[in-house]
Amino acid sequence: MEKNSAMLIQQDFMNILGHIRRTKQQTYAHINYSLLDLYWLTGCTISERVSNAQWGKRVVSELAEFIAENEPTLKGFSDKNLWRMKQFYETYQGNEKLATLWRELSWSHNRMIMTLKQPEEREFYLQLTIKERYSVRELERQIDSALFERTLLANHKLPDVLKASHPSVENTFRDSYVLEFLPLPLVHTEKDLQKALIANMKQFILEVGRDFIFVGEEYRLQVGNSDFFIDLLFFHRGLAALVAFELKIEKFKPEHLGQINFYLEALDPSLYTQISPPPTH
Repeated sequence: MEKNSAMLIQQDFMNILGHIRRTKQQTYAHINYSLLDLYWLTGCTISERVSNAQWGKRVVSELAEFIAENEPTLKGFSDKNLWRMKQFYETYQGNEKLATLWRELSWSHNRMIMTLKQPEEREFYLQLTIKERYSVRELERQIDSALFERTLLANHKLPDVLKASHPSVENTFRDSYVLEFLPLPLVHTEKDLQKALIANMKQFILEVGRDFIFVGEEYRLQVGNSDFFIDLLFFHRGLAALVAFELKIEKFKPEHLGQINFYLEALDPSLYTQISPPPTH
């Protein structure tokens, strides 16, 4: 009885803790929405006044001083930041589609994304940052490593049959993967590469995407009386499909494609049902 009572109390404690954390998250989101709306409105005013030649740099500097004098504890309204708010407004004005996206991210995320020149690139990083829950540092890494360009190149190479069978496949793969986080010597073997990826799986998942669920390394396939092994096997939640990684340190050869196709054909279809999460209603 005492054990059951203690378990019930612990469950109550965990439920209350869950309520606290959800409320904290909701409060943070509400504060973030309000701050972004404030920056948007401030940027709108500055943009309109500057475009009408009513304000210049001196007036914006005076505004920063005025705010600092009247709200001395308020941070983030320096003249440099005021110009950023103007840029923020001018970047997204008239685009309701993106407005629903940038409101989901912090000001630090938005500051980084709005410096990108192409609207398509900004939308790509807005969507991906929300989906992958990138920190500011992680987002910076992806931008610096040209994730947008690498993904675009991969999209162009997708076979039509794959697009037809998996309509959501676009933006899933990269033309090349940046693995600068692996502590590998200049000269290394395929086994060294595999071990390094396993040891740094968290960073590898960041590079390939959080929809990839690691199934195993050296995954054994039995075909007839012979055994074959897939270097790395993943399940992709978005595609609801198995994804095999065969690691090579040499240049691509046609037989490599034949090898991976053989592995995919040999995979047990029942493995999909074992890994795939049940549908939600």
